[in-house]
Amino acid sequence: MKYTVEPIAYIESCFPEKFGIPRQSLLCPSAVGKLILLPAFNQKEAVEGLEQVSHLWLTFIFHQHIDKQWKPKVRPPRLGGNKKIGVFATRSSFRPNNIGLSVVKLDRIEYKSDEQKGRQKNLQIILHLSGIDLLDGTPIVDIKPYVPYVDNVSDASNTMAPNAPEVLPIIFLEAASRLLDNVNVGKDIECADSFKKLICEVLQQDPRPAYQEVDSKRIYSMYLYDFDIKWNYRHDEYNVLSIYVVAIEEVLFKES
Repeated sequence: MKYTVEPIAYIESCFPEKFGIPRQSLLCPSAVGKLILLPAFNQKEAVEGLEQVSHLWLTFIFHQHIDKQWKPKVRPPRLGGNKKIGVFATRSSFRPNNIGLSVVKLDRIEYKSDEQKGRQKNLQIILHLSGIDLLDGTPIVDIKPYVPYVDNVSDASNTMAPNAPEVLPIIFLEAASRLLDNVNVGKDIECADSFKKLICEVLQQDPRPAYQEVDSKRIYSMYLYDFDIKWNYRHDEYNVLSIYVVAIEEVLFKES
């Protein structure tokens, strides 16, 4: 028996590309996005009561992997990217049904409408989220409230990933700091300080592939909003590994 699902919403995210997206939700509290309900589900009655909820479960589709073949064993980054393990023991995006699950923080609900001759028309409901790990354009197929007394299992365990990964120090080189101070603040970026905080939260998770060794000459690059963030890895005289942000460049994404 086959079942079909349809998106009820889409995500507008600070992550325009896959590389660099946090490997789990809530690791980067400054990573924000908007959940835009589609017309058939864009009804006040459908979200009534949601203002009493602090966090949400989002069921979504790994839409960029729809045409890719799933495999029974995958290489999760947490195990170094070389050891294979069963796909159902991981949160890999290469799954039989391409379904993902994230817990995100609900910051507020916005009811947006056009006013014509004193009447409100074309109502749009937007859920403002933070702590997301979702690619821009991700289709959402369900929204459920997070219920702390059952969803937070105090004696749960996972020996493969018992603790959060260690975070790396972030250092902004002078040129990158200067560019950051002159960032054009738009509707998505409140100020240079909040953008810097987002960059730090994302990079300190170490986005590079787990199997790659440190090469101080190699420059990595990822996109946040409309900016290309470039960095590399270096050991100091005490052999402490740090991330150095070397450049921040504004880019223009074109509609596909």
